[in-house]
Amino acid sequence: MTIKDTPEEWRVTATGTPFRGNKTSVRTDDVVMPDGSVVKRDYQVHPGSVAVLALDDEGRVLVLRQYRHPVRHKLWEIPAGLLDVPGENPLHAAQRELYEEAHVKAEDWRVLTDIYTTPGGCDEAVRIFLARDLSEADGERFEVAEEEADMELARVPLEDLVRAVLAGELHNTCLVVGVLSAVAARAGEGFDALRGPEAPWPARPFEA
Repeated sequence: MTIKDTPEEWRVTATGTPFRGNKTSVRTDDVVMPDGSVVKRDYQVHPGSVAVLALDDEGRVLVLRQYRHPVRHKLWEIPAGLLDVPGENPLHAAQRELYEEAHVKAEDWRVLTDIYTTPGGCDEAVRIFLARDLSEADGERFEVAEEEADMELARVPLEDLVRAVLAGELHNTCLVVGVLSAVAARAGEGFDALRGPEAPWPARPFEA
């Protein structure tokens, strides 16, 4: 038996968009079930995101602490952001986010993992990159605003983050998946065996 996710699309007899926001919206579909019944499914429509597990030469991960209003927490996270333009190259978006949020650039990029964050209620797809060979970015620092104006930055050993995740002290999806995937990749075939930064991403197709 092959354990692999496969694309499939059940028939939709009607669809509507009861809410449209600045970046996302809510869609209601009438979906035909295998037994022939029709049920309503409400879900958030999301443009997709990228995240960056930036690992320095000392084995530390660049993390930031930011207020997240829906969960009423300040969460430690890895740099991340939306795919602002349909068809945007995710590598370019990840490089932009690393620069804007941390004023850092990286010479070595790999695809660490691709995930759906909450597939039962949102179509958000995230590509998490591994970035290495880090250095300070050129030019002026990006001017931050709103929640990002209060952001804290730190570099934390990868192993310390893993311990905190397993202790239930860290909760951000991209951070949790990123650090555990990085440890698994390092213990397996190594980081150089990961997919290249331009690897196909069916969830959010793009032009290289």
